[in-house]
Formats: sequence, C-alpha cells, structure tokens
Amino acid sequence: MSWSMRESSRATREVSFNGIVRRMVNLPRSIAGGFYRVMGHGIGRIGIGGRRDQNPIPNFSLQPPQEPLIAPEEWTFLSVFEQQYGSTHPFFYACQFTEALKTAKDEHKFMFMYLHSPQHPFTPSFCWETLCSELVVQFLDANFVCWGALADRGEGLQMAVTLQPASFPCCAVIAPAAGNSIAVLQQMEGPISPAELVEILQRTVEEQGLAFGNSRAKEEETTRAKAIEEERKGARAKEEEKMRADRQLREEQDAAYLAALKIDKEKEKLNSLLPERKFQKPTDSSNKANYEKLRQNASQKQFGKSKEASTVRETANGSKDSQATQILIRFPNGERKEQSFSCSDKIQSVYRYIDSLGLTGVGNYRLISSFPRRVYSVDQMGITLKDAGLHPKATLFLELL
Repeated sequence: MSWSMRESSRATREVSFNGIVRRMVNLPRSIAGGFYRVMGHGIGRIGIGGRRDQNPIPNFSLQPPQEPLIAPEEWTFLSVFEQQYGSTHPFFYACQFTEALKTAKDEHKFMFMYLHSPQHPFTPSFCWETLCSELVVQFLDANFVCWGALADRGEGLQMAVTLQPASFPCCAVIAPAAGNSIAVLQQMEGPISPAELVEILQRTVEEQGLAFGNSRAKEEETTRAKAIEEERKGARAKEEEKMRADRQLREEQDAAYLAALKIDKEKEKLNSLLPERKFQKPTDSSNKANYEKLRQNASQKQFGKSKEASTVRETANGSKDSQATQILIRFPNGERKEQSFSCSDKIQSVYRYIDSLGLTGVGNYRLISSFPRRVYSVDQMGITLKDAGLHPKATLFLELL
C-alpha cells in the first residue's frame, strides 16, 4: 500500500480545526490518569542511545524511592529494538507515554511516537533503512521528543487500539490537547523511505507548528492575563485593606479625641461646682504683686477682726484679759514687733499678723522659738498659742526660707 493510498484511506477519520488537519483522540483511562499525575509533578526522564546524555534536560527530578523511576515495560521496547538494530537510532525516552508528552510540552516540541511490531514483515526494512538512518536520526533528535513502544503490550498496545493503524510499522506526530485528549497531527503507516519520512515530518512541523504555536501563544497569553488579573486583584485587596486600616485608625483617633473632650468638659463642670479658692498663687511674675496685695489685705482684715475681738474682751473686763498672750517677733533685719493675741488663738493667727504687715522682702518663712528651740511651721498652724507653750509671753524669730 503506497503512502498516498494510506493517506486517502484515513481522510474520512480526520477533522479540520481552523484549516489545520488534525485528529483528536481520547487517551485510554489508564494513560490519562498518569497524564494528570505527571502534569502535576516533575518527572525524571531517561533515554538510550547516549546522544542526549551530554545535554541533560532541565527541571530534572526523581520520583520517590518506593516508585521505580523506570518500569520494566518502558525498558522492553529499547531492549528488543537494540538487540536487533543496534544503538544507532533516535533518542527514545524510556518512560511512560504521558511523561514523554509532558517533556514535549515543556520543550515546545511535537512528540514522535513509534509503535514497533517485531513480527510484521515491513518492520525490519523500516528500522534498518529509515528509522536508524543518519538523516532521520538527526532530524528527529533536533525537532521532536521521541517515544517508542511495542505494539502488542502495555501502553503500546493501548495506543495501537486508540490509533487503530491499518498497517505496521506505525508512526504518529502527536501534540498535547485539552483535557485527556491528544491531537494526532500526522499518522504514517507501512514502509516509507528516509527522505519521504523527513519530508512529511518537515511539512507537518511547518504547517501544524504555526497553528500549534498560535495555540500555545494563546495559552500563554491567557496564562499571563490570568496572572495579571490575579496581581490586580491582589493589589486591589491590599489597597482595600490599607483603606480599612486607615479608616479604623481615624475612627480610633476620633473616639480618643471625643473621650478626651468629654473628660475635659467633666473637669470644667466639676471645677465650676467647687468653691473658688480665695488665693491662688500666680504662675507668672505679672500677677505676683496682685497676689501679695490680696494676701496682705486678707491678713489685715483677719487681723483687724482678731484685734477688735481682743479689744472687746479687754473692754468687757475693764482690765487686760488674763488670757492674752504677748508675742514678740524679731525679723532678720533686726526689727521687732510685739503683738497681743488670745491664748486660744492658733499659730496661724501669728502668720496672718506678719502677712498683714506687708514687709518688703519677706516671702516664704517660718517661726522659731529660741529656747527651747522649736519650729512652728505649716504642720503646727492649727495648734493654739497656749498648747504651743507661747502663753502668756514668748519671743519668736522669723526665718526666711
């Protein structure tokens, strides 16, 4: 059967996609399961022939030790083939079909699949003259990822049932497709010369490669678009998160400000209810004179009341009150002042009397008795003169602080 006859006999089974002839077939369930597993994990790949060992494939990874890297079935084809035809042949990947398909996808190449039938009469001439020729070997190694299998066992048998070749040897150019399908871009059956095989493969690469590249470009563009969209979503999410954080911060600041304002208003209200202090020490020098003046006037008024009370007592008794206490006050400048108080008056009355004098240069001070030495300071303000031991007569020294 000539190549043209075989090609026309298959025409009824081929479908046109966007003007490019290809046939979509579903992978057997056992192979499809491995395809999804391989697509999700890295896989190691080993070939026989030695030409690619010097340029190892990137992203090489090993399977777990409990799962052998290469199953015996994947070695069978290469072992059978090399026993009869030697080691000069295309670089066949000794791995599962799905692993080789993933390698082709990663390397942006088509997959060249060869189904080997040792007992078929066309097989020896095809292998010796075509498949192992230097022209075919160089072309396949440069442009395809090659995978071979025995047509009567394992995955080779499953692919033979899937492709349903009319004759052997059977070769196919395959590309990955969506889901668990593959695109059969070209299928060649029976004997074929090296030049004819290379010509068909070259034409397939040129015609189908453009569509395959466009499809892959669209796929990559879609992936990039998804990545950009995800990035935009991430940026929007970060911006929204920042806006929420800023809004929460402003709300917390506003709440803190309102709380502080409420506390200040409560303090102002509380201060307005409390009685005002008669005298409040000023914080600046401009009000100091007024403060001293107010203090002296108040002391004079208080002292005037005390003096009037003493006068009333003396008038009522017709003689000097026996309860009167004479206090002699000596100042740092040598000046002396003597004043009469009631023995029931408190130490505070003496301080008020001194404040009422309005003496210059007298600020903070305290009163001290000479013998026995005793200090009458703020702590003794509430003690009466009699209890303080100053009745009926005593001398106090004014000591500046």
